[in-house]
Amino acid sequence: MDTRPYQQFLSLADTLHFGRSSELCHVSPSTLSRTIRQLETQLGVTLFERDNRSVRLTHEGRLFQRYARDTLEQWDVFRHSLMAESRELSGEISIYCSVTASYSFLYELLSEFRLRHPRIELKLHTGDPASAISRVLSGEEDMSITARPETLPAQLAFKPIATSPLLFIAPRAMPEWLAGLTATTDAASWGSIPMILSESGLARERTDAWFRQLGIKPRIYAQVAGNEAIVSMVGLGFGVGVVPQIVVDNSPLAERIQALEVDPALTPYEVGLCVTEKKLRNPLIKALWSQIR
Repeated sequence: MDTRPYQQFLSLADTLHFGRSSELCHVSPSTLSRTIRQLETQLGVTLFERDNRSVRLTHEGRLFQRYARDTLEQWDVFRHSLMAESRELSGEISIYCSVTASYSFLYELLSEFRLRHPRIELKLHTGDPASAISRVLSGEEDMSITARPETLPAQLAFKPIATSPLLFIAPRAMPEWLAGLTATTDAASWGSIPMILSESGLARERTDAWFRQLGIKPRIYAQVAGNEAIVSMVGLGFGVGVVPQIVVDNSPLAERIQALEVDPALTPYEVGLCVTEKKLRNPLIKALWSQIR
């Protein structure tokens, strides 16, 4: 079965750029354009609206995007099930996580797996942990290492790996505006502290809930994507941040910051591997999933 037309279509649907997609698919722009025209001819619809400056998916293109993803997924499941019967798994698994999670968990998670399944290629993508679950749900990634959300979507499976406290962190060289801040500091004082927080995600949700519980409107100095950037800004003395302890433990700037005791303490992170229930039918995904104890 030649799946290249579907793969090329999905690449263009993700990038909306013929040049970038042709590079990703290792074909020329003219070959990619010809593949799209052939698909449109076979289907009798226009999949993309395109002009000299932009490329956009049509309504029919979005419908075909879902069909193409499902088709490739079912093909992979069938192909890998045949391999599983011969006890020789091969193919690729994409995993998304933060830079910190790659330091903290990947070696233990993947070292034994690589020995057992040397023909499985692992593709690692790192970025903002707040995007981990949405990337799995959208089909961009097979798996992610992420914090368990307050409410886990019904179509997801989650297997815990570790627990990490969620910390308020401050510069170790105490600036004047931070002097005297303690766990019992009143709301008025907390309200004057510059806060450096995640743009979104579980840490932001729990921090916002903590301030609401105390009746405090936080003074937000900066909102950033990625916990590592929060540690950097706090280490430079710009404010107080909130990050998981595993971020601090793996940070080269750990000596420039300190954890603050707060009351009440924030609920810890439960970190684990996340995958859709549908993906668990794939023998490659199942092999990695079953290895986690």
